Parts: sequence; structure tokens; C-alpha cells
Amino acid sequence: MNLETTYLGLKLKNPLVPSASPLSNETDQVKKMEDSGASAVVMYSLFEEQINQENRALDHFLQTPGDSYAEALSYFPEPDEYHNLHAEDYLEQIMELKQAVDIPVIASLNGTSEGGWMQYAKRMEEAGADALELNIYYIAGDLNMTSADVENLYINDFKAVKQNVDIPVSVKLGPYFSSFGNMAKRLEDAGADGLVLFNRFYQPDIDLENLEVSPSLELSSSFEKRLPLRWIAMLRPHLNCSLAATTGIHTAKDVIKMILAGADVTMMASVLLYHGPGVLRNILKEMAEWMEEKEYESLEEMKGAMSSASVADPSAFERANYIKILQGFRIEHLR
Repeated sequence: MNLETTYLGLKLKNPLVPSASPLSNETDQVKKMEDSGASAVVMYSLFEEQINQENRALDHFLQTPGDSYAEALSYFPEPDEYHNLHAEDYLEQIMELKQAVDIPVIASLNGTSEGGWMQYAKRMEEAGADALELNIYYIAGDLNMTSADVENLYINDFKAVKQNVDIPVSVKLGPYFSSFGNMAKRLEDAGADGLVLFNRFYQPDIDLENLEVSPSLELSSSFEKRLPLRWIAMLRPHLNCSLAATTGIHTAKDVIKMILAGADVTMMASVLLYHGPGVLRNILKEMAEWMEEKEYESLEEMKGAMSSASVADPSAFERANYIKILQGFRIEHLR
């Protein structure tokens, strides 16, 4: 059974790629994921805010003249002021992972505004990253900002990062665009080597006891795969770049459905946090059993078999399904 696939030009032994999560903080965990069958790994994200904070701290200490003689201990920042030089730690983690594992290591850079943080893409490449995932997490809260402004922000951010590196760059983004298909095509035309669908926007909650806004994090469920499943099926016949499915990938069936829709790889984090890296072995085993039962000899043979390739107008196809579901629901409940 041949489970090989190609993602961002990288030859992978199967489509199971752990996505950005705290698991990649620890080299031992990444090694366990590799041993369990992971074909590549996306590192946890390095955020624009972390880079900018470090740069501001460095500027402060370089420009502060007081007590600047060499023997003065106060010339150096106190430990609590520089304990999280995360940007440099991130680069060291890339180098450590490249020494420890044989699978490709994909760095993750998260930001929105144009600035010096984008130069870290080159440093990630120099540290040994095989590819880069650009995670653009942007909430358009400015009421004067148009949809065209938002789209251009994404395109410009991508171009600014892409021009700094020679390694492949994918873009991880959310579905909230007026015309997502057009946005996907624009990113491909701008040079994106792949798209990762979709980012999960973590919504805040309100703490009624303390009357304050509180962060809220809930891991995904298989139900959430339906949105990326639909869009990958619709986009696959029209795009040449790699497509990665993420959000709601928990079981072998989830992976199989995404491949049939046209995904090149499936990315997962929540199921690994729930059950540990060993769950990858079970997923691969069940995938191979299903493929044998359905007489598929390779993943490539499966890929895109259930996409909208035979449909001239995918939007009409989707609307027909929408009507069918609603009418079917009413009839079943009237009987």
C-alpha cells in the first residue's frame, strides 16, 4: 500500500502531519510523533508580537547609557526582563529538531502588520527549516477597513515574507472572506506554494464572576472538518498549489475524506493532545485497511476522487446540495 504524497514539493511517506501545537516545543515529543508515523511536523508559531517585544527590549538596553561601564552588573537586564527571548529560542529549536529527526520540519511564523518580524523567515530558513507556514491571524475591527483592504493586507504580507526566502511558503488562513475562492487564487498567483485550510479563530468569552474578558480555548472535534472538506473539494480542480486540510482531523475516516476531496496532507493537533502521538499508528493502520477494502493501491489514486472536478460551477453544485438537505430534513420530520 503506497501512502506517499507530495506537499510543498516535499516527498512525504504519508499524509499525516502534526500541525502547530505545544507538542513541538519538546524534541522528545517530535521524535515520538516521527516514530509513530508522522511524515513531517509544523512547529509551534513564532508570533510577530514576540519578535517585536524582544527587539524593543534590545533597543532599550543598547540605548540606555547609565551604569554602562563593563564591570557594572546593572548594565545587563535583570533575568525577569529577558527570560523569554523566544525568537532566538525558536531558531535553536529548529536546529535541534533537524538534528534529532529525519522528517521535514516546517517553521510557523504568525503575524499581520508589515515589519521587521518578517525577516525572521530568512533566519528560519538559515536555521534549517524545510518550509515555512505563514499564519495570518487578523480580525478586521476597523470599521473603515474594506474587504479589499483586508485581502490586500494578506497578499502584501505574503509577498513580503516570500521574497525573503527560497524555501516553500504556505499560507494558513481563515475562511472569512467575501469570496474565498478568489482569495485562494490570488494567493496562488502571488506565489504561494500551498494553502492550509483553515485557521481556528479562538473566540474570547466573558467571566461573569469577575466581570472580565477571558481567553477561551476548546480543542476541535471531527464535526469541524466539514468546512475545510467543502472548500478543498471545490478548490482542488482549480488550483495547482498544495492543499493542507486542518481543523477537525481526528480519525482515519477524517483523513480519508480529506484526501478524497483533494487534500495533499492532513494536519492535526487536538487528537494528539487528547491521545498522544501513538494515535498516528492507529490512523495509518485503519487507512491502509480501508484502502485495501476499496481496492485503492495508492494515495495518489484516491486524491481528489470526490472533488468538484466534474462540476462546471461548484457554487451551483453546493447550492443544490444545500436545498436537498433542507428539503430532506423537512420531509423526514413531517412523516
